[in-house]
Amino acid sequence: MSSTSTGPGRILIAVYAVFALAATGRSSVQLIQHADRAPLAYGLSALAALVYIAATLGLAEVGPRPRRVAWTACLVELVGVLVVGTLSLVEPGWFPDDTVWSGFGSGYGWLPLVLPFLGVGWLVRSGRDS
Repeated sequence: MSSTSTGPGRILIAVYAVFALAATGRSSVQLIQHADRAPLAYGLSALAALVYIAATLGLAEVGPRPRRVAWTACLVELVGVLVVGTLSLVEPGWFPDDTVWSGFGSGYGWLPLVLPFLGVGWLVRSGRDS
């Protein structure tokens, strides 16, 4: 098993770090200023921020435990973006304001939909390298 933080993994970690910062900032502002307007959407933005932070840290570190954290974060992210993306289309009233995952991440160029697949792919690929 090789490190997830080498080669293209560095770019992946950087993208996750940017999303961690963006989602943390967005959810913090939303929850501080307008928590009562869309608590579900803003809470999910905060959850997304935590998932992106965990993925960033898990991918950046070496060893079995960080790798498990990265796997868990990427899979939670994948389920989150699929569930929230679907619900935001089926029940748009639940999401009066966008989240990172609403509309399958359309507000972010659909990168939130692609990112967990890239994360899982990189974990699989780096897991085979020895």
